[in-house]
Amino acid sequence: MQRQKPIGIFDSGVGGLSIVSAIKRMIPDENLIYFADTEFSPYGNKSKEIINQRSEDIINFLINQGCKMVVMACNTATVNSISRLRSKFSIPIVGVEPAIKPAALNSKTGTIGILATQQTLESESFHLLKSKYSQQVNIETKTCPKFVSLVENLNHNNEQAVKITEQYIHPLLSKGCDQIVLGCTHFSFLNVVIKSVVGDKANIIDTAIPVAMEVKRRLQSHNMDKSESVIGTVEFWTSGDSTKVIKSISKLWEQDIKVFEAKNLTPVSTN
Repeated sequence: MQRQKPIGIFDSGVGGLSIVSAIKRMIPDENLIYFADTEFSPYGNKSKEIINQRSEDIINFLINQGCKMVVMACNTATVNSISRLRSKFSIPIVGVEPAIKPAALNSKTGTIGILATQQTLESESFHLLKSKYSQQVNIETKTCPKFVSLVENLNHNNEQAVKITEQYIHPLLSKGCDQIVLGCTHFSFLNVVIKSVVGDKANIIDTAIPVAMEVKRRLQSHNMDKSESVIGTVEFWTSGDSTKVIKSISKLWEQDIKVFEAKNLTPVSTN
């Protein structure tokens, strides 16, 4: 029965749906549970201690829902918490981190750009990842505090999004970046706008597909992949008001869905 259990996926809000979509396309038979922590979004301006505790609470919730694996579909949570959480939980945990390696390998100018949240860029994990490739390429970073709210409020494909994207992208292009890494799952939904601003000056690297490939690999290596060829289900949960998030999830998921509210999640003090 272990193989029939769902895969749990969580993010601070709706951005992780980009990961859910990639997993669904790659392994459609698997049952998925997505948790949008909208009551606590964004993670990018929270302390490491708070992110650690919140991530632990959500993983406990997903385990209680019967999940056999958890995907941390959030760069900020991954770089701050994944090592600690892997030592604490016995189930496989897959994370998301900025794709510096492929950017470094593909760069012709020797300069790459990373778009991410403040917490991701300030994390020890990111600094270790950056230092690993900093002798190979020059790595420019840019915090994008407005991108998450654009996606959460479904303003990711309008003129406002274009103007904000230009503010974030132009400094990277002016420094010669020919590879731009989307270091947050929310940013995937700005892909069209980002490409329109970048044009042919740089390549955009998203991590959704590599993460889905890793999920599939880990399932197979642990003999946990679903054993029957029946299209899996996708269940949506939120820590906030479902009536507020259902429009965003339905729009980004491109179909009407039902969202359940998680009322028993342990609250974390922001003090």
